[in-house]
Amino acid sequence: MPISLMPLPYGADALDPVISARTLEFHHGKHHQAYVDKTNAAIAEGPLASASLEEIVAAARKDNNAGLFNNAAQTWNHGFYWASLKPGGSAPAGELKSALERDFGSVEAFNTELAARGAAHFGSGWVWLAEKDGKLSIEDSHDADTLADGSANPLLVLDVWEHAYYLDRQNARPAYLDAVIGGLLNWDFAAENFARKSVWTYPA
Repeated sequence: MPISLMPLPYGADALDPVISARTLEFHHGKHHQAYVDKTNAAIAEGPLASASLEEIVAAARKDNNAGLFNNAAQTWNHGFYWASLKPGGSAPAGELKSALERDFGSVEAFNTELAARGAAHFGSGWVWLAEKDGKLSIEDSHDADTLADGSANPLLVLDVWEHAYYLDRQNARPAYLDAVIGGLLNWDFAAENFARKSVWTYPA
């Protein structure tokens, strides 16, 4: 069964003014759609034609199939990113908040470190909040690399490719990161991932 473009879990203008509808039109409707289309073209009529996206990512990494891996992983990463955002954001609570305080000192200290890691990330990629071996950590991955098939359980992700923010903020990545962290993070989604203790599944 072909991989589908994951619908945005909110309206295209719901993240304004932090992320504009115009950015989402290109980011979701053009970039994400292109990754989906190229993934489907690569697996058509082959052994992965009916595989899940997570299985495709894992197989492409194992086989060193860079073209398939890049498109499949970017399809997954973008779906996870849309779910990591929420109009108006939310706040960490309960066990997840306690884990953030344990491993980063406070929620505010985590936010500061996440913004700093994202701003310092060289080139394109992703900055993640993940759980590994019972501890929370900030991980970053370059280009299309992903935590979809790794040993860490991703809880949230921020896209630091330029296409995530350039139409709205040009080269001001730190301003984009501060605005998203301060007003759009979906901590309810993070709490679901934290409680499940297994990697999120891209919707079929």
